[in-house]
Amino acid sequence: MTDQSDKPKLGTRPPLGLKRTVETGKVKQSFSHGRSNTVVVEVKKRRILGKPGEAAAPVVEAPVAAAPTPPPAPVRAAPPPPAPVQRRPADDIGARRELQAQLLREADEARMSALENARRRDDRAKVEQTEEEKRRAEDNRKADEAAVVEAARVAALPPEEAPAPSVDAAAPDEPDAGASAAPGDDRVYRKPGPVQVVKRPEIVRPARGKMGDDRRHSGKLTVTKALAGEDDNRARSLAALRREREKQKRSQQSAGPSSKQFREVVVPEGITVQELANRMAERGSDLIKSLFKMGLPSTQQDVIDQDTAELLITEYGHTIKRVSESDVDIDSAADVDADATMVTRSPVVTIMGHVDHGKTSLLDAIRGASVQSGEAGGITQHIGAYQVTIPDGSKITFLDTPGHEAFTEMRQRGANVTDIVVLVVAADDGLRPQTIEAINQTKAAGVPMIVAINKIDKPEAKPQKVREELLQHEIVVEDMGGDVQDVEISALKKTGLDKLLAAIEAQAELLELKANPDRAAEATVIEAKLDKGRGPLATVLVQRGTLKVGDVFVAGAVSGKVRAMHDDQGKMVKTAGPSVPVEVLGLGAVPSAGDPFTVVENEARAREVAAYRQGLRDTKRTTTAPMSVENMFADKASTMIEFPLVIKADVQGSAEAIVNALNRLSTDEIKVRILSAGVGAITESDVTLASASGAPIIGFNVRPNAKAREISTRHKVELRYYDVIYHLTDWAKGAMAGELGPEIIETVVGKAEIREVFSAGKHGKAAGLLVVEGIIRKALKARITREDVITYTGEIASLRRFKDDVAEVRAGLECGVTFTQNFVDLKAGDYLETYEVEERARTL
Repeated sequence: MTDQSDKPKLGTRPPLGLKRTVETGKVKQSFSHGRSNTVVVEVKKRRILGKPGEAAAPVVEAPVAAAPTPPPAPVRAAPPPPAPVQRRPADDIGARRELQAQLLREADEARMSALENARRRDDRAKVEQTEEEKRRAEDNRKADEAAVVEAARVAALPPEEAPAPSVDAAAPDEPDAGASAAPGDDRVYRKPGPVQVVKRPEIVRPARGKMGDDRRHSGKLTVTKALAGEDDNRARSLAALRREREKQKRSQQSAGPSSKQFREVVVPEGITVQELANRMAERGSDLIKSLFKMGLPSTQQDVIDQDTAELLITEYGHTIKRVSESDVDIDSAADVDADATMVTRSPVVTIMGHVDHGKTSLLDAIRGASVQSGEAGGITQHIGAYQVTIPDGSKITFLDTPGHEAFTEMRQRGANVTDIVVLVVAADDGLRPQTIEAINQTKAAGVPMIVAINKIDKPEAKPQKVREELLQHEIVVEDMGGDVQDVEISALKKTGLDKLLAAIEAQAELLELKANPDRAAEATVIEAKLDKGRGPLATVLVQRGTLKVGDVFVAGAVSGKVRAMHDDQGKMVKTAGPSVPVEVLGLGAVPSAGDPFTVVENEARAREVAAYRQGLRDTKRTTTAPMSVENMFADKASTMIEFPLVIKADVQGSAEAIVNALNRLSTDEIKVRILSAGVGAITESDVTLASASGAPIIGFNVRPNAKAREISTRHKVELRYYDVIYHLTDWAKGAMAGELGPEIIETVVGKAEIREVFSAGKHGKAAGLLVVEGIIRKALKARITREDVITYTGEIASLRRFKDDVAEVRAGLECGVTFTQNFVDLKAGDYLETYEVEERARTL
């Protein structure tokens, strides 16, 4: 029998032997989407060795003398190892083989167990990694506690009952004094002492972030990680962030505000459902539901009145503030300045009168400049504003208006914004139509008048006749006992100008003209135009306040900001006080002449007012009388010819005057249709518009750009250029007359009654006639009427009296006729008329 005393005791590990440490095996790899792969791997066994001088495996104990029992050691402290025992070589070889076989089995079991555990960890990590880690931590904690309890229990046992120490049982800090080993022997000899057995260490599991089972999943974002909020060092996608924000918004909406906010809702006369919902901070769909319950099915773009809006606002707990759309506009009439803020201002004088009576020449003489030389045709076609310093140092603002009949609106604007009107009447010509019109406009404006009798240097001048003619229009001058000042002047010789300026100053003192300069400026647009390099420009006359660079303003339906200002001499200025005319840059578009110019607090207010005014203009332009059946068919049956035109002028006032002058040319047969009227150079869009309707383009003091000229040549669009307005109207008259064509005039020369109808062989039928009126001539055109219905129009083929061919037959005689085209539809009782056709040039 084998000596059992040499075998290791139960629970102890035999010493390690020499065996190869690499074995082959197969590992199944799992991938995403259910893929897997089996690979052949080499499994390296880990040799557990101690420190130098320590045993790599437990040794078999031999009967030794029992050592005294040491006191209880701490829980983690290892007892001193037992003393080494000498053994025989044969026993050592057998024990070594048994130990090798046991280690091999344990290594195989550990390897299989590790692979199984790794596979299970992979499966669990895909579904619930957080719970697995928690469970693993709990298992490790329980294992540590069990190891501590086991160590304490073993330490409490007597030495003879204590099991042999494990391979790693030696304390690392315990020196191995006197330890020695024979060559080729793996045994470690320790000095005798109490034996303490520590639980065999578990298989080392790789930590997170190192080479191990979690390596393949370290970069994946699982559902468990996302819900647990773990930091996996990955940036979240935009879709994930968007879903998170939507989830938070839904949670906030579901929770609802802590307290509802009640507002004061401003409601105009008409408001859309969506706009009302925005002002109430409610959802539009909720308001539509409420309207549906009220019996008013509506959409978000439907307009509701104030009463319906009040019902909705009250239902949701808000309060209503009713406003009118007119409240948006600026009402300067209610803004009255205090008397303490008023200071004296310069008078505004408008020079009016008939064309070619010397208005601009008078202004040139006062200013010392030559404005008339720059006007086309020697007539004023723009309204100009100038400020003149007179010898005593005071200033007077002059407005020069056109005298041509086409510029009625310009004269009207000049009379409305002025303080004093100087009526210029030529002493040799007297009162003319535009002079009378200027008198009526001055009376309508309610401003005082000064009569300047010009051209007294001419031999045929009759100033007294002018005074007498003024009496017909209730204008009584001072020389004839009235209250209207009159001054005899000569603009050419510059005589009487000092008397005229003195009269203006005296009249201004009587008026006591004052204004408040320390407030937001208010002005009137005198003229507006579109400059190629500087954009929209407007000449404004400040009436009160001070206009400064940088002010935000609204001019009619146009808003803007003052970028720069120039005076009448072209010099740049920073401010402009009352009664000062300036040219303003910085408009969004070209305003209309005569529009109010008001400075507002901010750009939002300016845009609001401009939008409201533009809406009013659009409504006025598009609103027409209701269509009825009668006028609908009347329009269809109308044969009136339209004469389309495209107008482009240099300034807004000229364009307005041209449109009015052309509209007055319309007749019952032809009317002018203005497709577009604007200011600035002729552009490609103007040419395109004209080519679509075959309309000519009229350029008044403007020219087309290169692109527009090219397109007009390609599309054969007619371009007409003018710088004098009556030349333009003369051409328009001729063009409209040519459009109608020449006037056809028929004159009946003779009339005869058909008495008999005869057969005329190859000529068809002949008619026996009795001439009842005039003369029947063969060379004239003829027509046959039956009961006043024309049955034949043509010529007479032959005219005979008895058997002779004749040229004409007079009234009371009989004759026979045949007709061309073998006309045979002749009956007794029909009438033959001969007539002459005359073409005359048509005039309007």
